[in-house]
Amino acid sequence: MTGLVIAVSVLWVLVLVLAVAVFALARQVGVLFERVAPMGALVTDSGPRVGEASPRFDLAALDGRPVTVGAEGPRALLLFFVSPTCPVCKKLLPILKSVAGSEKAWLDIALASDGETAAHRAFVADRKLEQFPYLLSRDLGVAYRVSRLPYGVLIDKAGVVRAKGLVNNREQLESLFNARELGHDSVQAYIDAVSRAG
Repeated sequence: MTGLVIAVSVLWVLVLVLAVAVFALARQVGVLFERVAPMGALVTDSGPRVGEASPRFDLAALDGRPVTVGAEGPRALLLFFVSPTCPVCKKLLPILKSVAGSEKAWLDIALASDGETAAHRAFVADRKLEQFPYLLSRDLGVAYRVSRLPYGVLIDKAGVVRAKGLVNNREQLESLFNARELGHDSVQAYIDAVSRAG
């Protein structure tokens, strides 16, 4: 009987030690996650390169507003490719609305997609996206070589592509603006330049 009590006691001590170890490891993972530098939007090499003139498109939004993409204008344009069936796109829409307010001094935002007009009209109404021009154009996605969503292209007021990439969260969206402010093609390029210099 005494041997059984000792064995159970030892097992409980081992379980407690393992629980403490798992807690400590979980905490370290959290600390490491916070220390890792955000890599920004995933930049692809296809489509117009950063620093090149954007292709020009004269389009009409779903609500009839005329929209010119890739031409000189008074403000920069964030062309944000979305889909009604993309769950990450839906998650980012409130963030886009927030960005539209905080960056309104220098930035316009237009949403872009392709497909059936009725589905996109329902998407705009359901998600209350009327503030953004919504462009339906297959050619627009082909010109920028958009293969996955959501995808953002930042075009400056001279019509030049300043940043682009696959955007899955707020940090990646903001990295498009950071790359422009840092004077690099992307946040990854900036981090690479700093690590080579240091």
